[in-house]
Amino acid sequence: MRIGQHPLSSNLFLSPLAGYTNLPMRLTLRELGGLDWATTDLVNARSLLERNRVALQLVASSPEDRPLAIQLFGSVPEEMRDAAVMCQELGAQTVDINMGCPVRKVVSIGGGSAMMTELAKTASLVRGMIGAVKIPVTAKMRLGWDDDNLTAPDLARVLEDAGVAAIFVHGRTRAQGFSGTVNLAGIRAVVQAVRSIPVIGNGDITTPGAAKHMLDETGCAGVSIGRGAFYDPWIFRRTDHYLRTGELTPEPDFNERLRVLRRHFERYVEFYGEEHGSRLFRKVAPWYAKRFGPAKPFKTGIITIKSRADFEAVIASYLAWRAQFCDEAGGLRAKFAPAPMVASFMRDPSDDSALDRSAIPVPKGPVEVW
Repeated sequence: MRIGQHPLSSNLFLSPLAGYTNLPMRLTLRELGGLDWATTDLVNARSLLERNRVALQLVASSPEDRPLAIQLFGSVPEEMRDAAVMCQELGAQTVDINMGCPVRKVVSIGGGSAMMTELAKTASLVRGMIGAVKIPVTAKMRLGWDDDNLTAPDLARVLEDAGVAAIFVHGRTRAQGFSGTVNLAGIRAVVQAVRSIPVIGNGDITTPGAAKHMLDETGCAGVSIGRGAFYDPWIFRRTDHYLRTGELTPEPDFNERLRVLRRHFERYVEFYGEEHGSRLFRKVAPWYAKRFGPAKPFKTGIITIKSRADFEAVIASYLAWRAQFCDEAGGLRAKFAPAPMVASFMRDPSDDSALDRSAIPVPKGPVEVW
């Protein structure tokens, strides 16, 4: 697997999700293993050129955060070109163009999914970016604007001709947002539309089995995981092992989840400062609690934290309360343990591609309309 001149050790990618896939999360996921390539939160090209404080924070990185793509959105060719040059100067391995974001804030300026409606205009913008930088340029798209306008295969051919190094495709339309299920046939059509560049599939990858199912059904070169990484930060390591060996590793135990939760929190504090980082972490911590078993006191307490002391006090209080549901060894008694991530109706327990995703809602980000 290669992206331009970059060989990869894994065909698993972290999808950007606004407000979450920041440097603290990327480092936490990389440390757990299985993840090679990650992408920043989407950043407005104009804001980056203006060196807006928030934009610079979105693209902040470190030597351990490699290889890295910076994802840009915008519709003004000169701004996108100059922002791509800036990304190269910041040390990014690639620039990714967001052509898939469905949010009104992005689409209303001609970015995100709106770029799928005017192929010639989009191709011209992309060629300008490719001609300005030495690093590869990739694109993230959806299947189209709606079911009547499935333009992804045509756009993929246009982008390949323009010189794009890889295409990431989310198997839903802009009209769908994050509702319904991913259209694997639609992703397969994009794979078949290009001649040689890799196509990476995205959407509903919440378990190792779901990743393998997408690879098998679409022929895509790799998979990009978004919401699944919030529900299971170990998904890259577990999926990489499953794809290599066919064996499903056990889910992490509670102590491991607590260890990684603390590490993730500490990175937030280091990056954002203690009070601001604690406040921001309020929306992250409840994702860990989805696999804690009984966790109501934790969920109600963690959304009030303002400091490291508050964080540790919530955990201490929760551990004392949780003890009533545990056996002598400290593990949850069976009737209180969270259900396995395999749907109960699955015939083959090694195939977890049909996980019930109702427990994995779209995270609330800084933009209000997903």
